[in-house]
Amino acid sequence: MPAGTTVWRLLTRLDATLISSVLAGWLRTRTPPVTTLPRRYRTVIAVDGKTLRGARLPDGRQMHLLSALDTSTGIVLAQVTVDTIVADALHTQTRHAEQITSRGAHLLLQAKGNQPTLFAQRKAVPWAQIPVGGRTRDRGHGRKETRTVKAVTLHTPGEIAFSHAQQAIRIIRTRTTGGKTSRETVYLVTSLPVADAQPSDLQKWARAEWLIENQVHNVRDVTFREDLHQARTGTGPAVMATLRNAAIGWHRIHGEPNIARANRRADRRSHDLITAVTSSYPRTQ
Repeated sequence: MPAGTTVWRLLTRLDATLISSVLAGWLRTRTPPVTTLPRRYRTVIAVDGKTLRGARLPDGRQMHLLSALDTSTGIVLAQVTVDTIVADALHTQTRHAEQITSRGAHLLLQAKGNQPTLFAQRKAVPWAQIPVGGRTRDRGHGRKETRTVKAVTLHTPGEIAFSHAQQAIRIIRTRTTGGKTSRETVYLVTSLPVADAQPSDLQKWARAEWLIENQVHNVRDVTFREDLHQARTGTGPAVMATLRNAAIGWHRIHGEPNIARANRRADRRSHDLITAVTSSYPRTQ
């Protein structure tokens, strides 16, 4: 059996982007097919960046990864190394919007302080005159949360300084925990017209976008303790992050809500994983 150092030398020589693509494709062939789809169904892909705090590039800089998650399956479809975490700003650049829409996809983007003009324009929309489009309420773990969404069609070209903008959206999240109430207002824009994206859809898709932080990045930090890993050699840090994504995706497509528990069971039944990797699986998506 190869020593751990031999395996590590192999991993640090692999193309991290290619490995991410291959493993995502392999996981998709193992994903159970969806027989029925709800009305106006769309595949929601969440894109977000993460810094590997313990890892370093050969020149000493921190490593930053940008990931794309299929929120319906829990599979990270792609992961690339970027120079710095500019995910929110990147998503709201005109060139990025042109690339996405030219391929038949659509965008649902949030504006923050790193896009001050776009943020100010969305905030300046006369929201008080716009009726509430939807409201949901959730309870759990001692917390109550209410989300209220409003959406308005943009009639004037250039009304929002963002290419392909069709609707402006405002979502207010009100949380009550332990007697304390907090309120957060989020402004978004989408390239989908109202006929294809009702307020209820927009709220659901916005919540799905936040899954990449809760179901992937947080799991890598807490369960895999990613920030404590101090890999520096070659593509090792990015490859290890990709392997963690693959492990999480494998457990997600098998309906595992608790990744830590699923990892412990996999440790005890390693032959099951070996069989899964080496067996053929004729169905592809």
